[in-house]
Amino acid sequence: MSEGGGGREELGSVLRELAVEGEASPSLTGAQIRQRGEARGRRRRVVAAATVTVLLVAGAAVAVPRLLGERQPPAGPAVSAPPSPNPSRVARPDGDGAAVAACSEDDLSFSASNEDGEGDPVRHVLLTVINTGEEQCAVYHYPYVQLGADAQTTAPVIEESDPEEFVSLAPGEQAHAALLVAGGAMDEYEADFITLDLQGREPGSNAGEPIIIEVPGVEALFADDGQCVTYWTTASGLALDFIMSR
Repeated sequence: MSEGGGGREELGSVLRELAVEGEASPSLTGAQIRQRGEARGRRRRVVAAATVTVLLVAGAAVAVPRLLGERQPPAGPAVSAPPSPNPSRVARPDGDGAAVAACSEDDLSFSASNEDGEGDPVRHVLLTVINTGEEQCAVYHYPYVQLGADAQTTAPVIEESDPEEFVSLAPGEQAHAALLVAGGAMDEYEADFITLDLQGREPGSNAGEPIIIEVPGVEALFADDGQCVTYWTTASGLALDFIMSR
């Protein structure tokens, strides 16, 4: 039995004894009256002590959980909804609402122009494609560009240049990508041609065979590890904005 339960029983016992004594009222001597008075005093002290015990136990029953805190089951990890696909990353439809086919090398003409001043090293190049076919087609994402035979990899893309919309070309229309040839000043090498690959609708896919483009106005470019390229766009000035300050 708990300490609180024992205190309550003791208190009840004392109260019952006092009630019985109150109902009996025989004639008492002075000595008996004193003895009974002392006994009542002792009982009152017992009652008071028992009351204090009960209150302390009851208080502890309330206070301990507050001090320790109610145990709550740990909260599970927050679950976020998976990211939804970007609705703008879809090909612009043609007049019939069908997705536009990717341009191939047979649909386009290719050129590269020097965007640096006369006498300056050629570092900023504008790549241009023109739809020379009879059907609408799209240039997707950005061109895979390699500079010369000694290129170790394709030029990295400037992610900030992503227009969030693929470029669809009607016959005669053109698209541009800006190419920074050098800017890192490390691992410099000569490149006497530019290799360009078109991507298909799916990122990382190919839409044809590699195209070899002549370097613009010089015998060779001096490329390094700072080379990079932009996404395709129909605005040549917008493409160049991403490389001219580099």
